[in-house]
Formats: sequence, structure tokens, C-alpha cells
Amino acid sequence: MTVPNQTLPDRLIHTEEDVTPFVQTMLARTPDPRLREVLLSAATHLHAFIREIRPTEPEFELAIRWLRDVGQACTDSHNEMVLAADTMGASTLIDLINNDGMQGETMSALLGPFYRGDAPQCGYGDTIARSDTPGADLVIEGRVLDVNGDPIAGATLDVWQASPAGLYENQDPDQADFNLRGKFTTDDDGRYCIRTVKPAGYPIPTFGPVGQLVLLQDRPVMRPAHVHFIVTAPAHKTLITQIFADSMQAMIEDVVFGAKEQIAGDFQECSTPHPVVTGLRTPYFTCHYDFLLKPGEPTFPEPPIKGKAGAPS
Repeated sequence: MTVPNQTLPDRLIHTEEDVTPFVQTMLARTPDPRLREVLLSAATHLHAFIREIRPTEPEFELAIRWLRDVGQACTDSHNEMVLAADTMGASTLIDLINNDGMQGETMSALLGPFYRGDAPQCGYGDTIARSDTPGADLVIEGRVLDVNGDPIAGATLDVWQASPAGLYENQDPDQADFNLRGKFTTDDDGRYCIRTVKPAGYPIPTFGPVGQLVLLQDRPVMRPAHVHFIVTAPAHKTLITQIFADSMQAMIEDVVFGAKEQIAGDFQECSTPHPVVTGLRTPYFTCHYDFLLKPGEPTFPEPPIKGKAGAPS
């Protein structure tokens, strides 16, 4: 690969004004075009940001320690780096740049820091509550369709959620492994049916540097109640989304800026027997939601975590 620019600066750095062009000249030597573009833009904007706020040396040292602490807070069961990107709105911005919903597909939402992957396979109408999980029973059902409204048979729905106590099972030693996690496959008519419990809103972890920074901002640390989905099918772009089950105010105040009106579910309270799922505690809730996938190549995200806290990875 050819180095595009072998030009060297004609003198050493003398003043503040010399720094940015000196760095830009050196970064312009990067052979890979996309990496060169990213590095040049990152350095230019970073230097402009530093000039705008003019941090003191103690403030710079504090920022470096915060970044160090974010990295050190990451474990197999907790990803502080994803949390940092989410709470600054970076994850949602990148999501909307790449998934604008303009082809009629279901709007996407954040993967979040608690996706594990490798969830157990479930059958039509099976429950993902593998522990004695409190809370109202919930049945989520619908179809997976293409943007023309045709059913997609054999699509996979990877589902996970927090318990009504506000904890994912990897955070809670009292929950069974893979509690409230499962994979479902659509039938020939694109239908799916999931039994679970109605989720509740929950606070993001505040024990780490990200949570502490959010607390300093005097804004809510809560996520609205939701259920996560990754919906995949051959020849279709993978959909990563969430179905929200909370008030408009809770969605507006979502600490990670991830709630969207189009993916707010319609949760109905029921007391009559369900036509498919038996043994439900009444009253229970239902939510009908159809997922629409657009054409594309399916991809699979790398799970931010690998296992339960304190468990082998």
C-alpha cells in the first residue's frame, strides 16, 4: 500500500498554533484512506474542542483518569464503554445515521451493554422466565414481515430483558442463568409467540465512572421499561431494536436517548384465557408487534458481555 503523503513538517512545534497543522501533516501519511480520513477528522475536532474549553492541566488529568476508570470497569459481565457511548447519545446518533427507517422497516434501537448471545432456543409460546420471576405475565406475539408485507418464515428473534426488579440476570445471582433470554423462530406464516413477564424501568449502573458522571448532570439515570430484540433472516438486514412498555415521560427521559415512538408497544391488560398460551396468571398483558425487515446482508453484533457476574465466561 502506498503512503499518500511523505511530506514532513518544515520545523518543530513552537506555539499553540503549530500543534494542529503539525499533527495533521503527520496523520496525512496514513496509507489506508478511510483510516486517514477518520484520524484527521478526529484530531481536528479534538483540538478544536480543547481550544474551545481550554482545560487546565488538573482537568486534563481528571479526564484521563476517567477514561482509564471506564476501561478498568469493563469485565465479562459488565461493559462500561458501551454505557459511556450510550449515555452521551453517541450510540443513538450512530444508530440513526445507519438505520433511518426510510424503507418502511421497523426502527432500530440500541443493542445496549447487556446482550450475551447464545440464548437457549425456545418453541412457539414458550416462556423465557427460567426463574420464579415476579411480575405480571406478558405474551408478545406478531409476525416478521418484509417491507412489502410478505411473511418471513424461519426468521430468528433473539430476545432479552431485565426482570421487573430492574436487573438483567447477569447482574443478579438469584436469577437462573439465561433467565429472561431466549431465541424464537417464526413459523411458515412469519408468526412468533413469546411468553415472559412485563418489564419495568430500571436505573443504569451508577457504581462506575459513567454512572457517577451522569449523576453530576442532575438528570434521571432511568431507562424506560423495554424488551430487546435482534431479528435476523437470510437476505435481510439484521434488526436490533427494543419494544418500549412505559409512559411518554419515561421514554423522553431515557438516560441513553434510545426510546422512539414507533417502537412503543401497545400493552393490553387481559383476564380471559389466551388462545395459545396456557397457565397465565390473570390479569396478564399482551402486546402485538410486527417486525418489518428490509433487504440486506444479515450481520451479528459482538455481545458486549459473556456471562453472569462471578460466573466463568
